[in-house]
Amino acid sequence: MKDFLKYVGATLVGMILFGIIIFALGAMSIVGMIASSEATQKVKKNSVLLINLNGVMQEQADDNLSARLMGTSGLGLKETLAAIKKAKSNEDVKGIFIEAGALQADMAQLEEIREALVGFRKTGKWIVAYGDDYSQPCYYVASVANKIYLNPQGMVDWHGIGGQVVFLRDAYAKIGIKMIPFKCGKYKSATETFTEDHMSQPSREQTERYIGGWWQTICQAVAQSRGITIDTLNAYADRVVSLEDPKNLIRYKMVDALLYDDQAKSAVKKMLKIEEDEPINQISVDGMQNVPEENDGDEIAIYYAYGTIVDQETPQNLLLSEHQIVGENVCKDLAELAKDDDIKAVVIRVNSGGGSAYASEQLWHQIEQLKSKKPVVISMGGAAASGGYYISAGANYIFAEPTTITGSIGIFGLTRDRSELMQQKLGFKYDEVKTNRNSTMGSEVVPMTQEQMGYLQSAIDRGYLLFKNRVAQGRRMTMDQVESHAQGHVFLGSDALKLGLVDALGGLDQAVAKAAQLAQVKEYYTADYPGTKSWLDQLLEDSGEKNNGILDEQLRSTLGDFYEPFMLMRFAAEQTGIQARMPILIQLR
Repeated sequence: MKDFLKYVGATLVGMILFGIIIFALGAMSIVGMIASSEATQKVKKNSVLLINLNGVMQEQADDNLSARLMGTSGLGLKETLAAIKKAKSNEDVKGIFIEAGALQADMAQLEEIREALVGFRKTGKWIVAYGDDYSQPCYYVASVANKIYLNPQGMVDWHGIGGQVVFLRDAYAKIGIKMIPFKCGKYKSATETFTEDHMSQPSREQTERYIGGWWQTICQAVAQSRGITIDTLNAYADRVVSLEDPKNLIRYKMVDALLYDDQAKSAVKKMLKIEEDEPINQISVDGMQNVPEENDGDEIAIYYAYGTIVDQETPQNLLLSEHQIVGENVCKDLAELAKDDDIKAVVIRVNSGGGSAYASEQLWHQIEQLKSKKPVVISMGGAAASGGYYISAGANYIFAEPTTITGSIGIFGLTRDRSELMQQKLGFKYDEVKTNRNSTMGSEVVPMTQEQMGYLQSAIDRGYLLFKNRVAQGRRMTMDQVESHAQGHVFLGSDALKLGLVDALGGLDQAVAKAAQLAQVKEYYTADYPGTKSWLDQLLEDSGEKNNGILDEQLRSTLGDFYEPFMLMRFAAEQTGIQARMPILIQLR
């Protein structure tokens, strides 16, 4: 028996030691792979920068552990712009090859990439675009190229901009839920999704203005690059030339030639002046990140704040998985930037349609504290509206792209009434005890009284007044001036400039240059914030996301036909409370 226990013990110890060794080797391999992916890279002579425009463009590429190990970080605006900028000044990069595809991005992101490519071409270098299919956003960007090639069986999507806004009132009614809105301003239409069955006239008016402005920008740029009149481009969209024979697109001057992949590569080799049997030296956007650049002078910090504004960090929603601006975390980060004497100015890149009114106020305050220490410049992305504008309004200077969606000065509140669901559909019965008339206010299973609704509307009115005060203080306007631009009205960046809601039109580079000017520094470099999480934190985070996905599949399997109503209830719950959030945008596709 003793020998048996001895052998079992030895086996267990051996297994534990083996497990420790395997774990250590695995960790060392992961660290080595990450270090290898971040190694300094040198651009080969006569190279081409390869830009893949297929997928969803984010403000920053995915920097999670799995993406870094697999080398699939996705599309990031920051990384794409940085790669173009480096390629522009690198004498070994002779041109850019755009791999066209189903690009999805907000209009301001597309505008900024296209402007960077225009700047690249002004150096005398060339750009070639090739793809099987060009989405409309991708074609807008690619139209700047010297040559646009299409697969003989490919397609260029060209149909104009439009879309549908979903209305959930009747869907909620079927499961016994009623959403009760409280808002300020006729343009604050975010609540309409939950309370109406069609767009109000003010909502339609502002939506038509911004999608019309986007389309005008696209047509003007394509017309100039391709030598096609705007009227002709509209005629092409009306008759959906996307579905015609690709050969017609050459005659329409939308593409230069129909080529297969190997033929497109041969065309690039001719531009590089290399033999047909020689390989093309190419470097990707990810690879260009590891090409060193000089960091001389003073530091200008670029802080990325994009996504929904929330009070505290929460697990990603199973229905709405998007990046978040976590109020308490961002406030801590900005406080650290304020204390860092090596940082001379801060540019905050805002791309947000808003969210929590409370978190927006905390962020406004923290930016005021930061501004008292060093200049703060806002660079608005695709949207900086409602809460996104709230946190921007107090900065020293605000840049927006002409197609940025901004403004939406206003707040709203939503409460959820589940009394019909619980009492009539499910048969629940409730009784209550209370010390005061409104002790049970906030219950979702008993309808609110008119008195309670009045109290909530008063709270919304106070929040709206505070928002307008912040804008008046930051933009040096009277309250009457702010009110004339408020009521939840969304504006294009070009219109916001005329109204004094922003200071200038431009992208991130212009914002950085202005920050340096305000800080009175001539030599400077930029550093991105917040920093990347450690690989161990990312490993644990990735595991959590996978678990969320597994739980979602289990939930779908268990609930069956009740899954969609369940998720609708969850979505409704997340929209309650006081919000500084813009309406749902038509997506550019």
